[in-house]
Amino acid sequence: MSQNISSELSSEAVFCDAFQRRLARWNRDRLAPAFPTEAAGSNEGLPAEMLVLESIFLTALRLDVASAAMAAPTDADAFVSWFDELRVSGPGQQDTLFPWLAEQASFDDLRWFFEQEAAGEAGFDDLVAMTQVKMPIRAKLELARNYWDEMGRGNAKGMHGPMLGLLGTALGVSPTIDGTVWESLALANAMTAMATRREFAWHSIGALGVIELTAPDRARLVSDGLRRVGVSGKDRHYFDLHAVLDVKHSEAWNREVIGPLVADDPARARFIAEGALIRLTCGERCYDRYRQMLWGAAAPAKPVAQAA
Repeated sequence: MSQNISSELSSEAVFCDAFQRRLARWNRDRLAPAFPTEAAGSNEGLPAEMLVLESIFLTALRLDVASAAMAAPTDADAFVSWFDELRVSGPGQQDTLFPWLAEQASFDDLRWFFEQEAAGEAGFDDLVAMTQVKMPIRAKLELARNYWDEMGRGNAKGMHGPMLGLLGTALGVSPTIDGTVWESLALANAMTAMATRREFAWHSIGALGVIELTAPDRARLVSDGLRRVGVSGKDRHYFDLHAVLDVKHSEAWNREVIGPLVADDPARARFIAEGALIRLTCGERCYDRYRQMLWGAAAPAKPVAQAA
């Protein structure tokens, strides 16, 4: 049933279970293959109504990072250096959650963590495919190479999505929207929104690029934790692979996508920066919530950065 929409929705009304679950269900329904005879909308509302809600969400996300993004340089080389530094100093980096997962978390802790992450997974391969539409040739080719890696270079056993599913089966998880914290849903909703809306294509470039930049360290620590609690190398291969492959992907992304796009049009820098910071800020919210759920009252209010 349609609900009244206000463009003045408060931050509390956007960053909450009800709002993010509604967006998540809409994204699930609208991206699924369908027939022309099936309803164009979903049970969550008419397409136009949901696009308004998504726009409100994107505006809130942009407001969170606007000042930091405006500080990003517009010279291509300087911007790539600024972007690369996000791996160390960006929101959510060096979070104490991940060393804890590697060294102390129980099997049940890791299972819960993975279930939240899997439910919020928007599908990197699909996001890349949607983002590359009408991109300049050099960037488009690198996105194509990245996509081909995600597709296992044509080998079904090497596809990254099914690898993630294999681990889910081994851990016995069945992710659901209703069983997922809103912070994880918000991350997936943000990534989907940026990839599907062409006015946010540069944002999506930044968001996808910063995943490649920051994922390896987290993947390595999660894999260490899974190994410690007895998960086989075959089942945890998704994390072992991304701990290595994403380093190469990030280098290529910076060289072939980020740098050339900003060199061609410095105005893109602000929006690529916003996308990267939105992705990192959404991740930071997830890590805060995960620590609260896993550690309870013992969870620190904010991550503690490792010493340089």
